[in-house]
Amino acid sequence: MKRVNLDNLTWACVTALMIVLFSTSIIQAGLPEWRQEEVDWRMTGGDRVKAIRYPEQTKPPLYEEQGGSLPTVLRKQITPIRSLTEDSSVGLLSNPTVVANVIESPPVDGFIPYIAVVATDERSDDFDWVAETHMSVVGNYLTDSPATDFTLGLFDTGASTHVLSYEAASRLGVYNAGLLTDHAIELIGATSSVYAWVSHPLAVFMDGLGAVDPNGLMVDDSNMVGQSNVSVLVGDEPFEGQADLPTVMGSPMSVNFVMTIDNSHPITVTYDGNDYTAPDIHFYGHGDARIPEYADSIPLGLIPSGAVNIQYIIDMEAIFEFVFEPGTPSIIVGNSAQSLFFVGSVDLYNGTRSAIDKTRFMLDTGAQVTVIGSSIGARLGLDPANPDFEVDIEDATGAITITPGFYLDTLEVPALGHWLTYTNVPVVLLDVGSPEGGTLDGIIGMNLFVNFNLVLRGGGLQGQDPPSLEYEIITSVLIGDIAPDGGDGVVDFLDLEALADAWGSTPDSPNWNPAADIAPQPVPDGVVNYLDLAAMMENWLKGTTP
Repeated sequence: MKRVNLDNLTWACVTALMIVLFSTSIIQAGLPEWRQEEVDWRMTGGDRVKAIRYPEQTKPPLYEEQGGSLPTVLRKQITPIRSLTEDSSVGLLSNPTVVANVIESPPVDGFIPYIAVVATDERSDDFDWVAETHMSVVGNYLTDSPATDFTLGLFDTGASTHVLSYEAASRLGVYNAGLLTDHAIELIGATSSVYAWVSHPLAVFMDGLGAVDPNGLMVDDSNMVGQSNVSVLVGDEPFEGQADLPTVMGSPMSVNFVMTIDNSHPITVTYDGNDYTAPDIHFYGHGDARIPEYADSIPLGLIPSGAVNIQYIIDMEAIFEFVFEPGTPSIIVGNSAQSLFFVGSVDLYNGTRSAIDKTRFMLDTGAQVTVIGSSIGARLGLDPANPDFEVDIEDATGAITITPGFYLDTLEVPALGHWLTYTNVPVVLLDVGSPEGGTLDGIIGMNLFVNFNLVLRGGGLQGQDPPSLEYEIITSVLIGDIAPDGGDGVVDFLDLEALADAWGSTPDSPNWNPAADIAPQPVPDGVVNYLDLAAMMENWLKGTTP
């Protein structure tokens, strides 16, 4: 076994290993009067949040406990501090306003983009190291029962390469097919390390949970997309009590596809006795007519710039022995290092302090929480000794660090169309390594997008359009908003009049209006009566209209 010493590799090779994130956490004891809850949330780079602690009177909103309920969204004009400009005609400062969707108190944790994954033996010749994109499954499956020998993973733009857990690689047939090189990558944690193997070139394909039978027994590969001639990291068999590596399809899968995330239609499947819930996810080629178009768009950048393709790095030592095999897994490569998606600009405010126009916030679909680095925390005047809450972060080796969390007054994401403005925003203070060197300003996690349907348009390679994240707001159903024509966003006299017109009716009545039968929830009783009136009165004069 050839063990790769990370200290002797260039930064380009180090960042190619995806999971090695050099994190700086503040370790401190949780306060005894705080309440602790056990959780299991995804962080960047395979880390997980295993517990959260907070003062009893200030419990953070937890998305997983709310059953997917959405925070409040309003649309209004805002005056960003960043927009202060000098009006040359009058010599005064002017404050241009923008229209923003204001999301109040997003949850600490967000959704997980679970996907179904299969593998085949499709590869190119020994002298071609570049991945090839496919809009359907090609090659030969590695098992005799491909419809049942699939695995679940997640689509993770924060991972610089693809990873198969030991369990997943075994189920997909990667181990039995002899597709592992003798290169072992050491993944270093806080107190110990684990190893992952570099694979020979193969092919991986993916689709959303909609491709999986609800009982998790069969997978339909007819709409899968993927890449061939890629080398992936494969988890070694974990020691007893040690967690397996996660299965992820990383950023190399993102540049050549368009991913749609439909949070308004979540899908739940049972797999190996566990329930998995995720948005309805689909993958398309660029220009596909089935891709929804949303008016609002967040510009993204593939950073570092200059990326040209997706490929593995050949083992240069083995070439002299006429052995052609990968020395590293496949990554997005260019002028300096592998590339990841970054949000064009982020503004943060806390009290009288601000951090404006920050461009080193990575978009990480594999992270359920949002993170800010210590440089941003210092700029905002945060005190790690006095956090608003704490989380326990477990790395790939099982080591736990206690990390402070805070509520920021405001986090803004400028967009083409309507900006996004988040208030009372929970963030974790953590330094994460950047592909450009140093540390990130932060990570935009999926807790900020539980209200949205999204279109992640890949791109950024030479010759491609820049990537972007289009979005639409999911409007919460307001019980009692039934008129006109199904509702206008406000429960008012129009709704009361429609209820009165249908009073006492049943489905057989000439004045029956099914929209007026709103109680009891979630299954109305088929008659319009005082129960429906009471449900309407609970939301009287409430509305989501800006």
